[in-house]
Amino acid sequence: MYRNDTKVISIGNVKIGGNHPIAIQSMTNTHTEDVKATVEQILRLEAAGCQIVRCTVPTMEAAEALKEIKKQIHIPLVADIHFDYRMAIAAIENGADKIRINPGNIGSREKVQAVVGKAKDHGIPIRVGVNSGSLEKPLLEKYGGVTAEGIVESALDKVHMIEDMGYDNLVVSIKSSDVMMCVKAHELIAPRCPYPLHVGITEAGTVYSGNVKSSVGLGIILYEGIGNTIRVSLTGDPVEEIRTAKLILKTLGLRKGGIEVVSCPTCGRTRIDLIGLANQVEKMVEDIPLDIKVAVMGCAVNGPGEAKEADIGIAGGVGEGLLIKKGQIVRKVKEEELLSTLRQELLNWNS
Repeated sequence: MYRNDTKVISIGNVKIGGNHPIAIQSMTNTHTEDVKATVEQILRLEAAGCQIVRCTVPTMEAAEALKEIKKQIHIPLVADIHFDYRMAIAAIENGADKIRINPGNIGSREKVQAVVGKAKDHGIPIRVGVNSGSLEKPLLEKYGGVTAEGIVESALDKVHMIEDMGYDNLVVSIKSSDVMMCVKAHELIAPRCPYPLHVGITEAGTVYSGNVKSSVGLGIILYEGIGNTIRVSLTGDPVEEIRTAKLILKTLGLRKGGIEVVSCPTCGRTRIDLIGLANQVEKMVEDIPLDIKVAVMGCAVNGPGEAKEADIGIAGGVGEGLLIKKGQIVRKVKEEELLSTLRQELLNWNS
């Protein structure tokens, strides 16, 4: 059961699984009880391209806040439940489009049954989430510690428990901060799980290390045809998670649209602030809805040749720069006008 073979699940107005595109997900880091701050962050995530958002629900106040938050946002809202089954029930009653639980943390079978019954009544999916840090003691003993096999067995045990309760509106998530263990676990579970898989490297770290670990892990898993939704977990502004997720999908050819920026690594010939310019270009093109490649080159010597594969590019010189299209120099412009010239060209691309 790889990506295109899974059951199709609806999370609000977003469908995942089967032939539906891989959806990008993030999680707020505000106090969910603070409706204003949470809504503001979700709207920023929406603008960046987030398609599903998750909020933690540790208190009854947080569960009740979901109702007001839902009124002010436009993407599906997932309630993250850790230990108290009553929070799951309250979150569903207050409009959550999906709930995320680890049935092993919820408690007795009766409590899990109560949550499943409420989800069934409201027709919302349950994401069964298992992390390497939450493996049960018998599995740790069976496998001699945390292993990919143990993570998979734990997740499938929970899935079978909910199936036995008569419910199969499920999404499955297995995560580890160990990148290669996470990859192996997904390779093991994919042929055995008919449900969409939410993929991520948990506790990946700061924006720098988290981006590297997530790109490696998600890159391998997605390239193998596994995964229906993704989250890049970063210790930082969650908007950065969306930017990275979009680029991972685009790099793998799993998402179209948006401008791709390529830039040279700088060398001794560089006579402009190429690092600053490349970052400015990357930021500047975020709101321009074109599906093209833009090159930012550091010198006029190799710039035109290196930019041949790009649709349009700029190359810096001493106090001036070149505007390049398909490797051909179009004109020279002053250095301080490079960015504005490029933006005008892009804004008038199809005119």
